[in-house]
Amino acid sequence: MALFKSSTRIIPDAPAVPRHIAIIMDGNGRWAKQRMMPRVMGHQRGVETVREMVKSCRQMGVEYLTLFAFSSENWRRPADEVSFLMQLFLKMLEREVTKLHKNNIRLKVIGDRSRFDAQLVRHIEEAEQLTADNTSLTLTIAANYGGRWDIMQAMHALSQAHPDRATAFGEEELAPYLSMHYAPEPDLFIRTGGEQRISNFLLWQLAYTELYFTDILWPAFDRAALDEAIQSYQKRERRFGRTSEQLKTEPESEGKSVA
Repeated sequence: MALFKSSTRIIPDAPAVPRHIAIIMDGNGRWAKQRMMPRVMGHQRGVETVREMVKSCRQMGVEYLTLFAFSSENWRRPADEVSFLMQLFLKMLEREVTKLHKNNIRLKVIGDRSRFDAQLVRHIEEAEQLTADNTSLTLTIAANYGGRWDIMQAMHALSQAHPDRATAFGEEELAPYLSMHYAPEPDLFIRTGGEQRISNFLLWQLAYTELYFTDILWPAFDRAALDEAIQSYQKRERRFGRTSEQLKTEPESEGKSVA
């Protein structure tokens, strides 16, 4: 059963500090190229930024941090770069999971694991099991993930679970089968690197998320840049289909139905 309701079905709370931040970590290769380094060095430096963001979000009280590490379309990249990214992911799991566990951080990995080798899948499963009961922050890594894949696999799983009702489904029935059923929809989406698109990331979940784009390349994205993104978010008027006038006159609206 889904733990959280859809923003198209209820009016959710709009906390000053985002409860859930989702990030596309773009610009690793360009950061390295600017410094006359191989592209893979940018990815390696990007891991340091991940560590800093996890620490910062935990300190600020963010409950969920979701990072787009590798999209289902990234297999189109040069084979040597893809191989390096897979090895980097494996090394991160080997080196970082114990630290995450000590800091009470839960790790989740979403995406299609069918193209990962057995060693990587095993490390993912072990990391998720080790950290399953941690409560200070949920760190989700989206790897070989695509928003359209997510919706299709959820629909397939739902129809298999209820073959007698192949077409009579609503949002509430599909939601538990989506990859991120365990988390509220993101309050804030950040994309680094200057591009202004969501690139097949969390298509279902970003329906009412505030979008923030920055030219800063991911390896250079630091606590100050995160603070700036959150300050921008705090200036937004989160209406969820309502008017500004309604916001001024309505009482606290958390959980109010918009059906």
